[in-house]
Amino acid sequence: MRERDETTGGSPIGARLAAWRAHRRLSREDVASRAGLDVGYVVGLETGADWVDRRGRLAVLAGALRLDVSDLTGQPYAPRGAEHAAVRAVAFHLRRRVLQWDLGTSAGRRVDDLTALVRNAVTADTAGDEYRLALVLPELIDAADLAVAAAARPEAEEANRLRVQAHVLGAGLLRRLGYKDLAWMLLHRARPGIGEPLPVLVEEVHLLIDLGLPEYALARAERAQDAGAGQELVPLTALAQAMAGRRRYAERLLDTAAAQAESAGDRATMDAARAAVAIECGDPEAAVDHVRAVDQRLLEGASRSSLLVVAAAAEARQDHTEQAVARLLEADSAAPFRLRLDPLARDLVATLAVRTTGTYQAAAVGNLAERAGLR
Repeated sequence: MRERDETTGGSPIGARLAAWRAHRRLSREDVASRAGLDVGYVVGLETGADWVDRRGRLAVLAGALRLDVSDLTGQPYAPRGAEHAAVRAVAFHLRRRVLQWDLGTSAGRRVDDLTALVRNAVTADTAGDEYRLALVLPELIDAADLAVAAAARPEAEEANRLRVQAHVLGAGLLRRLGYKDLAWMLLHRARPGIGEPLPVLVEEVHLLIDLGLPEYALARAERAQDAGAGQELVPLTALAQAMAGRRRYAERLLDTAAAQAESAGDRATMDAARAAVAIECGDPEAAVDHVRAVDQRLLEGASRSSLLVVAAAAEARQDHTEQAVARLLEADSAAPFRLRLDPLARDLVATLAVRTTGTYQAAAVGNLAERAGLR
């Protein structure tokens, strides 16, 4: 439970920063000094003239105020619309499952049935379709537990693998919703009797990055590499290195992975990761160049939406407001809830809603802000 929360979940990060700073009885100069940032940036955040588009900056601001990053982002956000409410309601179902180990006397599900359920959930996850994923997750988690309980020896290993995958999918959605503690609990629940499965380690790297803890994320990534992680972990490792201020190392990682890529899709993923590293390091010009190099047709909806948010942030940093709004609208079209649940994307939307002056652009970004619950 938060110590203090006088602003709503729809408030921009700067407004929450100002409220917490006043509560801590700190000046803007105090916060800037503690965070190692220019005081003008802190002023810009609090007045709505600037926004947060770098995870590292969000983490140091939270640290300066002795807060969790969610205290500044306002996650989990109040639902806006029936679909958002349905997505958030999955947290209730998964919390109940985490606390309820006794499955009763229900009949076990066949591994073939579980395979189909997992396949549907993976498809929804990679597409960035949070609503479809939320609808299938409660049944999937229950079915996975029952399948493991009922599986005969030849099928037990596969049932356990699918159960781990189901829990990781649930933890990922909980993380994006802002229920990070519950996500950790669900990942822990996936582990009994099978050590540290690779998918669990990878999702933990995601969690630690979102918590603003890049060094811990890198330590967990090293364990995942020891467990046999492949190129799927490289973009996360590179982002954590960028958050920790090691841009050159991050770029070398991506260069090596791109050279070893076996498909055009893998190379597109590395190009997209380069853009994320560049914006994290405060280089919007390079970020735009990397975005242009990506063949977006090779990216799934979730990845494409994330790339377009990076593109929007980079364009906005160069005062290309029209292009920034256009990229955000594309991102919302590709994976609506991935955009609306992303705290950095929401902060950019809130800022552009104030900045835009053109009739069409102002209406478009205003509509997006409304759908995200920012108005």
